[in-house]
Amino acid sequence: MTAAMVIVYGALLALGLALVRLVRGPGQANRIVALDVMFSATIALSAAAALATGRTLFLDIGVGLAVVGFVATIVWARFVDAWARSDESSTASEEP
Repeated sequence: MTAAMVIVYGALLALGLALVRLVRGPGQANRIVALDVMFSATIALSAAAALATGRTLFLDIGVGLAVVGFVATIVWARFVDAWARSDESSTASEEP
C-alpha cells in the first residue's frame, strides 16, 4: 500500500465522520469544526493526488482549498456568534 493510498483512506474516513457530525450536530460549534475537518480532508486528498501523479498542480489546489476553508470557517463562526448575541438580546428584552 502506497503512502497516497493511506492518505486517501484516512481522508475518506475523516470526510465520512465529519459529514455525520455536520448533519447531526448537536450544536453550531460542532458543525463549524466538522466543516473545517472536511476542508482539511479535501486538502489531504489533494496532497495524495499530487503524490500519486507527481503533478504539483494539486498542491496549488490544496493551498486554494486551505484559504477558502479558513475564510469559510471564520465567516460561519462570526455568523453563529452574531446569531447567538441577537438571540441573547431578544430574550433579555422579553424578561421583566
